[in-house]
Amino acid sequence: MFISRLGRATVYPFASATQKCHLFLFQHSHLISTTSQSVSCLTDKCGFSQESALKLFSKVHFNSIRPSKADSIIAFFRTHGFSDAQITKITTRVPALLRCNPNKRILPKLQFLASKGASNSDILRIVTGYPELLLLGLKNRIVPAFDLIRRFLPSDKKTMNCVISSPACISHFYVSKNVKLLLDEGLTHSHIKRLLQCRPSILSTSTLWKTVAEVKKLGIDPSLMNFSVALMAKKAVAKSGWDAKVEACKTWGWSEEQFSDVFRKHAQFMLRSEKKIIAVMSFWVGKLGWDPSVLCVAPVIFGLSLEERIIPRALVVQYLLSKGLMKKDASLATPFYLTDKKFLERYVTRFEKHHSSQLLKILHSKTC
Repeated sequence: MFISRLGRATVYPFASATQKCHLFLFQHSHLISTTSQSVSCLTDKCGFSQESALKLFSKVHFNSIRPSKADSIIAFFRTHGFSDAQITKITTRVPALLRCNPNKRILPKLQFLASKGASNSDILRIVTGYPELLLLGLKNRIVPAFDLIRRFLPSDKKTMNCVISSPACISHFYVSKNVKLLLDEGLTHSHIKRLLQCRPSILSTSTLWKTVAEVKKLGIDPSLMNFSVALMAKKAVAKSGWDAKVEACKTWGWSEEQFSDVFRKHAQFMLRSEKKIIAVMSFWVGKLGWDPSVLCVAPVIFGLSLEERIIPRALVVQYLLSKGLMKKDASLATPFYLTDKKFLERYVTRFEKHHSSQLLKILHSKTC
């Protein structure tokens, strides 16, 4: 009989029961000793708790990780600036790294990221955020994925910003499939560019095709920018959050159809928080008594600052209406679109001095 280099035993068929028993005891005492040494290595040198170290070994062939190998991996990560907490997170997520040769498996990926403009802190963030990246082939997975994203962005720096935001985008095989899907559906390069800059994680999902189908069913044209914004909204907002926003709008007077119309023409609306939607509705409808359907026509208003723009300008308009200085059928939405200069010219300074001075006071007041 002999003991393999991993501690597994091979027994000749004619071995006696006594020989088999001795071999079993030898083998398992060897494994227990190896595991104990490896666990000690992780707890003593990397800050693992006893529980987390044992949990890590439950994920891999515990006798395939030698203490010296684990020690070299830990030393490698420390040399490259990773903290013990980061090393713990990385090796817990990807325990197979404790068996690799770091100079062959890990170092080339770090060097590639650095060559594309990633700083040391960027690299730490990328690897800690998605350590599975380190197991992938550099030439056949990571480089092609980076080059694919680079096609849609103006520089390596912009591409690296995308990677920092969502490291999975240069490692997940769904990315290339999803890019092809979007191009086939009619999205332009500028639309995909916006997705990569705003929410690159969308391209790493396995169910993007379902979301594309949902948005198309709503009648949104894939050739328009609003389609890509609708994709972001559908992916970013959980069903519970979505339903809560719908109910908030209905509470203040919108119908289900009005809500759908707003999303079709301005999907960005659903990326506003429920709190912001309620605050705007409450002020517009509850305090001012204005028609909520105006906000359906001008949902961009939800993206404006309530304190800095909506409230001051609304109070100016309310004053003008009360004094008969503004037609009752005039657009309530227009004042909120104008630049500060244009707003002053059209709604403040053009009136007589006693009115304009009062309007300026209202405009610059912080109370409502």
